[in-house]
Amino acid sequence: MTGEEARQAFLEWLGQERHGATLTVEAYGADIAGFLGFLAQHLGGEPDLAALAALRQADLRAWLAHEATEGAGNATRARHLSAVRSFFRFLARRHGVDNPALKLIATPRGKPPVPRALATAQACDVTERIAEMSDAASMQARDTALFTLLYGCGLRIAEALALDVRDAPGTTLRVVGKGGKERIVPVLPAVQEAVAAWLALHPDRQPDSPLFLGARGGRLDPAVAQRTLRNFRRLYGLPEHATPHALRHSFATHLLAGGADLRSIQDLLGHASLSTTQRYTAVDEARLVEVWRKAHPRA
Repeated sequence: MTGEEARQAFLEWLGQERHGATLTVEAYGADIAGFLGFLAQHLGGEPDLAALAALRQADLRAWLAHEATEGAGNATRARHLSAVRSFFRFLARRHGVDNPALKLIATPRGKPPVPRALATAQACDVTERIAEMSDAASMQARDTALFTLLYGCGLRIAEALALDVRDAPGTTLRVVGKGGKERIVPVLPAVQEAVAAWLALHPDRQPDSPLFLGARGGRLDPAVAQRTLRNFRRLYGLPEHATPHALRHSFATHLLAGGADLRSIQDLLGHASLSTTQRYTAVDEARLVEVWRKAHPRA
């Protein structure tokens, strides 16, 4: 069986037996075709099953290097490698083609995206004008409290919506983040006032009731908050990355711009690793260079 025949058999299996989506099957087909095309040049002829089983680490590294010279970034090469690994798992199950070299190839690591924060004025617009998206006074107070909390305390939307009435913030707020990790976040007076205004209109102030209620009385769905902000940004001309999570990014970015240190921001965000927090330094590199020039004795 040739490599191309094996590819066709794999795509048929993926589409018919695994019920893969049409676009998924097409993407896998293109990725594996590119891999086989490289091997035909690299090996001097179209590979068959025996040639695929005999591939060495050097051959696979040569393919990944060729991908890089063709302009493929790490994320793209990682996707291509994932497709090839799926192809070889199929070959191992159906045709006994076992190639241990593939297991020794490390997946190219893509650079994490730079957090996309809002400008200070844009973030303030959200917290001060989001109430305009609703006609009901209670919903206006709820939305103002929610988005003020996201920006003022740097919460994830899931963390904010998991709060109960008993968790309503005073001068500090206890937050349960990813993996059940707890952190204590200081609360600005503006956040306290917004939450208090909402609680005054809250229809069910029992301690174990959700702090943020949906229209039907249950816990507010994240999709509702996302839709509210999506409608707001389109109405007021905010960028498309103006999402609830962008308010968390804005919280961290604006703290960094104001002189806060990374360790403090790490604690406030609940990041397990400082390297995650360090992504925010890329947002305002020019400001950091200016701080260095003013502060370093040899600058």
